[in-house]
Amino acid sequence: MLQVELEDPVENIGAKLVRQAAAKTNDLAGDGTTTSVVLAQGMITEGVKVVAAGANPVQITRGIEKTAKALVSELQKMSKEVEDSELADVAAVSAGNNYEIGNMIAEAMSKVGRQGVVTLEEGKSAENNLYVVEGMQFDRGYISPYFVTDSEKMSVEYENCKLLLVDKKINNARDLITILEDAIRGGYPILIVAEDIEQEALATLVVNRLRGALKIAAIKAPGFGERKSQYLDDIATLTGGTVIREEVGLSLDKADKEVLGTAAKVVVTKDSTTIVGDGTTQGEVNKRVAQIKNQIEATEQEYEREKLNERIAKLSGGVAVIQVGAQTETELKEKKLRVEDALNATKAAVEEGIVVGGGCTLLRLASKVDAIIKTLENDEQKVGAEIVRKSLSYPLKLIAKNAGINGSVVIEKVIANDNFRYGYNAATGKYEDLMAAGIIDPTKVVRCCLEHAASVAKTFITSDAVVVDIKEVEQAPAANPMGGSGIYWFNNILFVNCYLFRNQNGFSKWWFPSMFSKSV
Repeated sequence: MLQVELEDPVENIGAKLVRQAAAKTNDLAGDGTTTSVVLAQGMITEGVKVVAAGANPVQITRGIEKTAKALVSELQKMSKEVEDSELADVAAVSAGNNYEIGNMIAEAMSKVGRQGVVTLEEGKSAENNLYVVEGMQFDRGYISPYFVTDSEKMSVEYENCKLLLVDKKINNARDLITILEDAIRGGYPILIVAEDIEQEALATLVVNRLRGALKIAAIKAPGFGERKSQYLDDIATLTGGTVIREEVGLSLDKADKEVLGTAAKVVVTKDSTTIVGDGTTQGEVNKRVAQIKNQIEATEQEYEREKLNERIAKLSGGVAVIQVGAQTETELKEKKLRVEDALNATKAAVEEGIVVGGGCTLLRLASKVDAIIKTLENDEQKVGAEIVRKSLSYPLKLIAKNAGINGSVVIEKVIANDNFRYGYNAATGKYEDLMAAGIIDPTKVVRCCLEHAASVAKTFITSDAVVVDIKEVEQAPAANPMGGSGIYWFNNILFVNCYLFRNQNGFSKWWFPSMFSKSV
């Protein structure tokens, strides 16, 4: 969906706008792209009608904005904290009611904790597998986006990666020559973790990465001051590396591959870094954890205890790895996307809680619009609120239509029941308690869908014109512009054995012998 491009440049502007709603929701919540598009379509469809009838688009969009904001507050009131037993349901619904995937994600969460790290990788067999390895994650992303290896996810992913840990700012690329030459000769990727990197040195790394000479990425070390040094020591323990510190006699220009740590896998996004250990340092990790526990006992400050416990959690929590298996490459890609959606939905549920799924929560929110309308300033803003109200029924209506049922009938039956958990289960064709049936949506996903659909609708409704590039008409060399029979190339269509005439007004006509003539 996020790669949709239309031939007509004007239509493509509209497609790009709606795509933004889906992309933004996917970025923040990891799921809900389809719902965002359906909601945006509803608001745009209803909004264009009233603007065409003469309503003020600015006031209409203010009404939409205020209503969406108020409904988000109502949504939070309807949300509940997700129970451990419900995690599998959340994941399964997002994966297309696939409980094999749902149960595996719930199991992964139980092994590493709700705040633990769960990653995905492509398996070597047709079966899905789950295992836990030593590893850690922290909130530091890549210094430059030019290090990205996966442009779709905007992430850096390297397997069997070496790590260079430096407890100072790297000012000169020449200090890295020995390390980088070893990496080129050895053919291994390398992740640099340093206090910072000077622009000149960073430019050298980026150029070599873009030329394909080096598989490399760089991040800033987590933490600040003394805590930064402690985090670097933790990473060194996990990876079996040595931190470069001049105060202990280690200088960067003298360092070689012996100081490098090793990770089975590293994943770096713009906001975070995940390091998966190779399993050879578990003993050292256990000793490091015991050492930190001793520090906790000797510390009286609550803040310091909290930070030390955080370090223990990162070191000892481990990383759950889900290997996605499939019979073919095509199936693997599709399955991995579903597992990724399910994992993101589960994380979103842990963050902000859950609500009833199946489009029913959005439908129930429509009943809250009456109270919101009373707070709006004028009639046109109230029309904007009505636009949002109508659009909230679109997702359930589409779910019913896809199940072969009349959407209007389903909506009436659901609204007639006062139990907010009551709704239509398209998987079974029954009206029931959806929460008990496991039809659950993460609150964060529903919130993002509503906010981003309203944002895109505002832009669409208040736009009176668009500016696009006009595609030139390209004629093949064999063409006869004076009207003879020939070959013409127009709008990516090849016309063979036809005539082209241009009248005095500059309009062209195609003429196909014995067929028809058509104005262009």
